[in-house]
Amino acid sequence: MQRTVKMSQVHRNPRQPREYFDEEALKELATSIDTYGLMQAIEVRPDNDEGGYEIVSGERRWRAHQLLGRTKIRVTVVSEKDELKRFKRSVSENVNREDMTPFEEARAFQRILDEEEGATQETVAADFGKTTTYVKLRLALLDLREEIAKHVQDGKIGTQAAVQIAALSHTNQGSVLSKFARGEFASDNEIVHFAFAMKQQQDQAVLMIVEEMTEEQRTERAATQKKTRSTLDKIEQIRGMLDEIAKTDPFKLAEALEGGVGARLEQLDRVAESLTKARFQLKQAKAHAEAKELVVVNPDAETEANEATAAA
Repeated sequence: MQRTVKMSQVHRNPRQPREYFDEEALKELATSIDTYGLMQAIEVRPDNDEGGYEIVSGERRWRAHQLLGRTKIRVTVVSEKDELKRFKRSVSENVNREDMTPFEEARAFQRILDEEEGATQETVAADFGKTTTYVKLRLALLDLREEIAKHVQDGKIGTQAAVQIAALSHTNQGSVLSKFARGEFASDNEIVHFAFAMKQQQDQAVLMIVEEMTEEQRTERAATQKKTRSTLDKIEQIRGMLDEIAKTDPFKLAEALEGGVGARLEQLDRVAESLTKARFQLKQAKAHAEAKELVVVNPDAETEANEATAAA
């Protein structure tokens, strides 16, 4: 049933999934409504507790009317009694327009999981046209320390990095936060590498300490170190060869290779691909080295290891 009511009779739903509304976007919407009128009435329900009407969907349009100083608004009165169902409709209206922040989505998904009988991450994903992985990653954000969550909300730390940090214990999250505060991460990608490395080390039962190694382990470790360093030293020699090619005149290169340019170019492409992979591994190795200095091993993993040792 559609009708026009006083703005003073309409109020927002305090459990609305959205908490943040972009001011510039609201001003644009207000301008559009002022020019063309309200294209679609907002949905409200009679509020027997507070009086008047509570918004079911359309809070942005209602807020735009406030900006315009309008005293009345066109509404469609619905009679849904199921609050969770109304909540899901409100989430659906916003989530697929990308109007919600990642944290608003996470809290909305968690509420549905908590309150809807039989709800799972799979059913929540299906309800809103998302993948189960998408829902899972959003929910992971709820495990972040409050200080880190604020940096994510402010756009200083990206969602992908935040998900990696959220997998850490609060103590280890604090170590990431300290490095971030000191400006030791050049990019979000570095945070991802570091947090991922820290998670792998966090979940180990114990961290390998050189002083506690057996003689055999030390010998094997020394041999591996020597081989790895020798390999990297040879790469520096190869770099010199590549620099020589880079400085050669292209006409002379074509003349020297006598029709074999294509094959040699494919050869360099393979080298470039291997270099990219090796660089990724070294970046991860750097993250592991830095994480090892700060990580606190998962107490549960330590307990399990001690129990296994005692049982043996």
